[in-house]
Amino acid sequence: MAEGRITRGTTGVNRLRRVDRYIATIPVLRHATDPLVVDLGYGASATTSLELQSRLAKVRPDVEVIGIEIDPERVARASKDARPGVSFRLGGFEVPLAAGRKATVIRALNVLRQYDESEVPAAWDRMLARLQPAGVLIEGTCNEVGRVCCWVALTAAGPQTLTVSLRLDGLDKPSIVAERLPKVLIHHNVAGERIHDFLASLDRHWQVNAPLSVYGPSQRFIATAEGMRVDGWPLVGTKARWRLGELTVAWDAVAPG
Repeated sequence: MAEGRITRGTTGVNRLRRVDRYIATIPVLRHATDPLVVDLGYGASATTSLELQSRLAKVRPDVEVIGIEIDPERVARASKDARPGVSFRLGGFEVPLAAGRKATVIRALNVLRQYDESEVPAAWDRMLARLQPAGVLIEGTCNEVGRVCCWVALTAAGPQTLTVSLRLDGLDKPSIVAERLPKVLIHHNVAGERIHDFLASLDRHWQVNAPLSVYGPSQRFIATAEGMRVDGWPLVGTKARWRLGELTVAWDAVAPG
């Protein structure tokens, strides 16, 4: 039996482009003998699964994407758009795959947002059990047009990093991501919690570096990240990622207290 509940199913063209770009950099995808990626909870149409396969095929031409949904009607609808390298099936957090197969990456975006925080650990554990050795679970949330995104990267050892990815043009302050924090963090954005301190520091450095806007928002964001690192935040990644409006920090630095 499929594990989970039917969500709203909202989706859209290019909505998950930022997280797809991140997934393309994950080492296990590039080196696995069976490059299988699961799009869990793809929503009302096949769009995000098809886009995911197209983007990942640029770095791994033989990648296979399986879209999994708990709503039979959505599976039937998406299956009409199946093509070589992309298929769809009914399921939930148990991630039903053929006998012996496990995924290199599971992407679960905008799924757990509609659950209670207390339900998150069990859902994580179920999905993590369906990963290959060194596999990665990407779980998070984005806004309706994909310009404000945030996700946790998990391995069998648990949460590893938190990533914030923002469209920099017209960005007022980075803490806009607060409304899109993963369920495990969204209720902890209060004084005294590490995620609150992280977002406050991010806003502070963004404001301090406002004069760099004359050189473009990417330069301002790079300087913001550099300032965060000087302050001691354990950032993961390089300027190449910061230039995209993407900032990754070690999980322990922002985990709920």
